[in-house]
Formats: sequence, C-alpha cells, structure tokens
Amino acid sequence: MPKVTFNNSNSLFFQSVKQSVEDYFRNGNIRKVGNWKLYLKTIILIPLAIAIYVGLLTLHYPAAVGILFSGLLGFTLAAIGFNVMHDACHGSYSRHKWVNELMGLTNNALGGNAYIWKVKHNIIHHTYTNIDGVDDDIAIGTLLRQAPTQKRLLVHRYQYLYMFVLYAFTTFAWVLVLDFIKYFSRKVYTTPLRPMDTKEQVIFWAGKILYMLFYIVIPILFVGWEAWLFGFISMHVIMGLTLAIVFQLAHLVEHTTFEAASLSPKVIQSEWAVHEVKTTADFAAKSKVVSWLIGGLNYQIEHHLFPHISHVHYPQLSRIVREQCLKFDLPYNYYPTLAKALRSHIVMMKRLGEN
Repeated sequence: MPKVTFNNSNSLFFQSVKQSVEDYFRNGNIRKVGNWKLYLKTIILIPLAIAIYVGLLTLHYPAAVGILFSGLLGFTLAAIGFNVMHDACHGSYSRHKWVNELMGLTNNALGGNAYIWKVKHNIIHHTYTNIDGVDDDIAIGTLLRQAPTQKRLLVHRYQYLYMFVLYAFTTFAWVLVLDFIKYFSRKVYTTPLRPMDTKEQVIFWAGKILYMLFYIVIPILFVGWEAWLFGFISMHVIMGLTLAIVFQLAHLVEHTTFEAASLSPKVIQSEWAVHEVKTTADFAAKSKVVSWLIGGLNYQIEHHLFPHISHVHYPQLSRIVREQCLKFDLPYNYYPTLAKALRSHIVMMKRLGEN
C-alpha cells in the first residue's frame, strides 16, 4: 500500500469544529447515535422490502408490474443501505455495539459483506478520500477516468455518456465479483485486508449462500427463470444506479480536489480534516425527501468529519461546519439541488475525459 500521511501537527480547524460539535451535543444533552427518527426509518424500510419481495413471489401480475416492483425493491434496498446499514457499520446506529453489529448485517442481506465494506469504506475511503492509488471508490478501472492523475484513454472522451450504464452494474459487480476478489486476494485495491477470524469467515460464506438462496434459487422456483431474470436485473440496475449516483455526487463534482499516492511516501501538507472538506461536497440540504431517502448522505462533509455521529444530526451540524469553514477560510462545496449536483458530476466527468 502506498504510504500517505497528513500534516496534522497544526490541526486548528478540526480542533475548533470538533469542540463546537461537542458543545452542541453536551449543551443539548443529545446522544450522538440514532434516535426515533432513524428507528422509524428502519421500521418502515425493512418491512417494506420484505413485503415487496413476498408480493413478487406470491401474487399474480403483468410482467411490466413485476419489473416495476422489482426496481422498487432495488430502490428500497438501497435506502436500507443508506439509512440503516451505513449508520450501523459506522457504529452510529446505536450506543450498543451488538445492535450496530446486528443492523450492520443488513449489508450482507443486500448481498455484500459488512467486514470487507468497513475496511473499504470506513478505513480507506474515509481516511484517503479522493487520493488516487489508495481510495478504492475512484478506482473503477480503465473504462472510467475518475481523477486527473489517472491515465486518459480515447474512450474516456465519451465517459460522461456511458458512465450511467456502468453505474447500473455497480451492485452486480459488488455482490457477485468484487467481494470475492477482495476475499481471495486479501486486499482492498492497494490496501492489505486483515485476515478474517472464524466468525467473519462463517458470516462471509453464509451471507453469500443466503443471498444466492433468497435472490436466485427461491425466486426461480416461485416464478420461473425468465421472470426471475428480468426482475433480478431490474432490481440491481435501480439499486446500482441509486447507490453509485449518491456516492459520486459527494466527491466527483466540480470544485472537489484530488491527490495522488506514489511509490515513495507522500505527505499531504494540510490536516486530515481540511483534506476531507476540500474533497467532499454537500447537496440538496433543504430537501427533506432527499435527506430522508438517502440517509443524510447529502450532508457528506459533515459525515466525513464525524462518521461516528448518526446522520439524523447532520442538518444541525451543517450550520456549525459552515461557520467553521468560513472562520478558517475553507471552501464549503455545496449544490442546492440534486439536479445541480448531478449536472456538476456530468460536467466533471466530461472534463476528466477531455483533459
């Protein structure tokens, strides 16, 4: 793994913003973990996904309706990932570790693996955001150029047109290919993966087997392979698009910055928190619908600075972070609507394909 460090010797910004956030929770006697708002989402989303799944297997309906509701299942699963799994895997769903671990297994229910995801997302992405050569989130492969330091190929000139097709295959690749590559190679991109203990080995294989059982074998037995295939594709296309677009809008937009690792040790001269602010963007903060559906991940700057705080608190924290960024003359990358953030992402990918 390339060695990358930050110059945290004078981390005045993070000390200041962290103190302000601590004061907010202490003065308001507020817990940093989830509250009834998060638990209500859980009560709504998980039973909804189960109901759609059972309905698809047992009810009679036209093919178009089956495809539509399979897509809705994919969107609901993505919402569970954003709202329940994401907080739980960061340890912010509950103050009880066992509850976080239990709810974190919703990752496995989506077809992934919580252990590998925590390494990929919590450790690598949150520490080395937008650092080419380390951050696995900007290492999709040769078909997409996601950083200025990556080699530009002729095909990248059109990536802003075909990238959404690739995004649609995100969860296909994640569930059916990439987890296994990481498992057997024992690394996430360039970062070694600490060996799993027996418990994690059992969870990994049990999760994959149960995924095959509930998403492939049982549906084929109930509705036949043709109806299953169309439904399976529809579910994954919508889930993949939803997950990919939300995470791309947080880091691959205009004004966010990039770094690159090299064979020799690299020291980034800014403190880690400043790096996170510069490489991240918020969007659609005033939309309660967007915030509810995607688990507050439109407050991505706040999430990257305070990943162990539940997303239900991010709207309040955003005011603090904005004030602190202004105080320290730091950029606060923000897009007022989802559409404007999406447009910026397309512009950014077009620019990366041309220059």
